Amino acid sequence: MFNVTKKEMQWGQETLTLETGKIARQADGSVIATLGETSVMANVTFAKTQKPGQDFFPLTVHYNEKYYAAGKVPGGFFKREARPTEKETLTSRLIDRPIRPLFVPGFKNEVLVICTVLSHDLVNDPDIVAMIAASAALTISGAPFMGPIAGCRVGFANGEYVLNPEIDDMHNLRLNPEQRLDLVVAGTKDAVMMVESEAYELTEAEMLGAVNFAHQQIQPVIDLIIDLAEAAAKEPFDFQPVDYSDLYAAVKAAGETEMRAAFAITDKQERTTAIANAVESIKGKLSEEQLADENLGSAIKKLESGILRGDVVKTGKRIDGRDTKTVRPIVCETGLLPRTHGSALFTRGETQGLVITTLGTGDDEQMIDALHGTYKSNFLLHYNFPPYSVGEVGRFGPPGRREIGHGKLAWRALQAVLPAATDFPYTIRVVSEITESNGSSSMASVCGGSLSMMDAGVPLKAPVAGVAMGLILEDDGSYAILTDILGDEDHLGDMDFKVAGTENGITSLQMDIKVAGITPEIMEKALAQAKDGRLHILGEMNKALSGAQEFSVHAPRIETMQVPVDKIREVIGSGGKVIREIVEVSGAKVDINDDGIIKIASANGDSIKKAYDMIYSIVAEPEEGKIYKGTVVKLVDFGAFVNFFGKRDGLVHVSQIENRRLNHPSDVLKEGQEVWVKLLGFDDRGKVRLSMKVVNQETGEEAKAEEGAE
Repeated sequence: MFNVTKKEMQWGQETLTLETGKIARQADGSVIATLGETSVMANVTFAKTQKPGQDFFPLTVHYNEKYYAAGKVPGGFFKREARPTEKETLTSRLIDRPIRPLFVPGFKNEVLVICTVLSHDLVNDPDIVAMIAASAALTISGAPFMGPIAGCRVGFANGEYVLNPEIDDMHNLRLNPEQRLDLVVAGTKDAVMMVESEAYELTEAEMLGAVNFAHQQIQPVIDLIIDLAEAAAKEPFDFQPVDYSDLYAAVKAAGETEMRAAFAITDKQERTTAIANAVESIKGKLSEEQLADENLGSAIKKLESGILRGDVVKTGKRIDGRDTKTVRPIVCETGLLPRTHGSALFTRGETQGLVITTLGTGDDEQMIDALHGTYKSNFLLHYNFPPYSVGEVGRFGPPGRREIGHGKLAWRALQAVLPAATDFPYTIRVVSEITESNGSSSMASVCGGSLSMMDAGVPLKAPVAGVAMGLILEDDGSYAILTDILGDEDHLGDMDFKVAGTENGITSLQMDIKVAGITPEIMEKALAQAKDGRLHILGEMNKALSGAQEFSVHAPRIETMQVPVDKIREVIGSGGKVIREIVEVSGAKVDINDDGIIKIASANGDSIKKAYDMIYSIVAEPEEGKIYKGTVVKLVDFGAFVNFFGKRDGLVHVSQIENRRLNHPSDVLKEGQEVWVKLLGFDDRGKVRLSMKVVNQETGEEAKAEEGAE
């Protein structure tokens, strides 16, 4: 009944298995990839005809994590998987980016890739397994896919690269100083197609070494996929790219001059208008048959691409007048918004980000329910890209895949320089509102985020800047690397290469390649050129920050204190009674964890002190010989009971009230009266012995010897 094909190999510390033929047999391609005990099923289907008028490639990738894979039941009211998590969205993009450029040019049939996590061993991350499964499924599906690709994760510890480190090693690298890198690389036999990373100030040479190491390690996996395809691949789909050379020649003849003049305009809005006018002019010169041709859009884009690319490689001059290495003019401002905790406006040419920082308490940490466990995050970065930022009318709503991806890239770049939670016990939320965009708004978010956090008084280890690099690679091998690319250079170029970091090293690297021909030499040159751009931007950012930044008066102050673990129950009280009373009386927020670390937060310093004193009085023990201020709570014939330390009372014997004989304590004291007492010690039964007469009742200081002798 089943025609099963199974291939396996030893890969690093685990066995990698690819299997097809048993499950989802009606899909065009279905592969279950297993690494260790982590299994992902990838199913591929593609339309056999193109939709009329389709002028783009409709590829959709969905990565789904099923809670049953880790033996868990989903949280929430409905107890089933709902909207995609951030991890699922980011992994879908991670798979999409390297496979999209590898479909035969001109193929515009709809393609759907669905990756489902079936089993998770909590050791091997399923995102890499999903990428391999998707590549294998596409390779055997018969679709015009020029793969296969493979991917791997690389760590960097003790000067050594590590293949596919365990999930625990990669989780929260900020708290793991030995691990300095979380890098994902995807590539073909001959080229690297995609890079995504979180790094801790690695040098350019260390990053390049990690990418090359990854490319070497994926070669056996590519061979395994080819081995599977030789045994189980379907007949290739009969697809021949449409020859629209005659149409392109007509388009070029009709409007090359006008299009070239439009691309010579340096202002984006004017250039966009001129390009649109040139397109209309071209259409006005074509026949009805040519206008009806569904490849007209492709022909016009090819003309635009040829003009932009050819001029840059030949002359070194770009459409906005810059050379290949110059960064656009930069203006940085901080402290724009009066009531926010921190704000910055970062403008680079026609790209602008308004970035706001908010400081919160432990209550504001994000709870993340992942397959490998539930954990909290105290650093959040949200990126918003409204339509007005590019002068368009469009959908305005929840963040899409692109916004989530760009926000995560900026998060990775910045979190490497955050202070330790023990030094700065705040939850930090950074929001980047992109108000203008013409290339690399994610890198503007990095720069603006760094400035905004410093404006809020966050003690970053160093400022972070980011720059987007581009590549134009011609068929004859000539190429140009572009610093700080424009939107048009991104769309019509061959590489999007984003590098962020400090003066000392790289904190994040993201690369997408649209051609299968980038060499280590090109990558090395791009990294070096990016470093120059990054250092220039850091210099411009430093001009906006003069001296130490003041902590916002509107931000909560947080003070931490450590109490013995065996005292936690006393601070919380039965049913939380004590801690609720502390919060109500002091007006401060109080958060206590299982290790006895207490965070007290309030915008009012007096509230923090009051809460601190109340907690201290519960957990601390009175010290012998120390003077305390107390309240008389009860008078008896032989003395007065004084509440002097939290809820602790002690006896002041009648002989210790004054340096004279009293008939009764009520001669000088009354209940509710505040007095100064010194803790003399404890009697044999552990009862407290206090004295008033050895303390000056006016100053609270210990009485002099002659006073005590009177």
